[in-house]
Amino acid sequence: MGLLTFMGGIHPYDGKDISKDKAIVDYLPKGECVYPLSQHIGAPAVPVVKKGDKVLVGQKIAEAGGFVSANIHSGVSGTVKNIEPRMTVAGTKVNSIIIDNDGLFEEVDFSANIKPLEGLYREDVKEAVKEAGIVGMGGAGFPAHVKLSPKNEDDIDTIIVNGAECEPYLTSDYRRMLETPNKVIAGLQIVVNLFDNAKGIIAIEDNKPEAIKLLKELTEGIENITVNAVKTKYPQGAERQLIYANTGREINSSMLPADAGCIVHNVDTIVAIYNALVEGRPLYERIVTVTGDAVTDTANFRVRIGTNIKELIDEVGGFNIEDPGKIISGGPMMGKALFTLDAPIVKGSSALLCFREDVVADIEPSNCIRCGRCVEVCPGRVMPNRLADMAEHGDIDAFLAADGMECCECGCCSYVCPAKRHLTQMISSTRKQILANRKR
Repeated sequence: MGLLTFMGGIHPYDGKDISKDKAIVDYLPKGECVYPLSQHIGAPAVPVVKKGDKVLVGQKIAEAGGFVSANIHSGVSGTVKNIEPRMTVAGTKVNSIIIDNDGLFEEVDFSANIKPLEGLYREDVKEAVKEAGIVGMGGAGFPAHVKLSPKNEDDIDTIIVNGAECEPYLTSDYRRMLETPNKVIAGLQIVVNLFDNAKGIIAIEDNKPEAIKLLKELTEGIENITVNAVKTKYPQGAERQLIYANTGREINSSMLPADAGCIVHNVDTIVAIYNALVEGRPLYERIVTVTGDAVTDTANFRVRIGTNIKELIDEVGGFNIEDPGKIISGGPMMGKALFTLDAPIVKGSSALLCFREDVVADIEPSNCIRCGRCVEVCPGRVMPNRLADMAEHGDIDAFLAADGMECCECGCCSYVCPAKRHLTQMISSTRKQILANRKR
């Protein structure tokens, strides 16, 4: 039997050797911490503190602004300095809570949040996840309690832990699986037990044999949890592709994973659920990989959310070149290029990639040669070359008729295009325009 996979996809250089053997190191912020009120999909959180208030580690500083929203907790102790717009990795200013870090890291009493799992009802668990402010930490930022509240709970039969980590260079999830595997398993069991008919799958790309071996050993004898080795191929970790690879079920842009009987959670999200239920700790930290050929050293840090990005760069010895060509928050395929280091780590920050050269900036696109490579690798099974033409000409009707909304903006088409056309960017801008028009 071959490895579990999907149609399409690419095999870029993965760059994981640079940081995969670096054990997780705790980093405590030195300066002020910034907490954007929009670190998730949905309505911004609403501050519950004001300027001058004293706060502790783990204290709620903003509460969900709706059902699809998430609470925010402080990762430091100190004083609320201000609530004002601050720059984020997305390049936009977002209203944020600024905390003057006192360096003491005094915590709230987490034990008060702990309740025996055996005595908790389904809604109690969901409420604890919501209260902890847990969101999808693979980058999407979808509130976890919403995922755990599907329309038809009895239809959910598969909970998938996304341990693929298919983006090149990222090793934070890999280190998480190696160093705290029991938390991954226990967190998955908590979620599986919410649904009467569910089983759990931990899906890991086969370029992580140590993690596969370890988790298979630890889950031996657990009847409702299996560990699946999936083929190393980008974007194997995308929800649609991961669901198809592990279950053979297909979903499209108008469906949710729950419509296929599945719920997918990132490894770090699952551990955050464990921390909330078993240790009483809300989400105020995450694992972040700092890597690339432009930094003096590489690392996998356990970082307090709100920490300034420049602090992490300084912690690995700074840059080894005067002017790095590109710095990316996230992976090289779907991450966001930064124009400033003065931005905070947020719940969806998985990595900081620092490169000596920007290999994309100097490329001049040319005309499409109709080679079909973009169509061959597209995991959404659409025709990126045609969609990009429609987008370029503003032909929205034709774009929709050609299933343009099925694009997941993974970047495979741009990566393989010999003409170096900015296919993903053109398609993405049109998709955003269509979604904005629908909201109106």
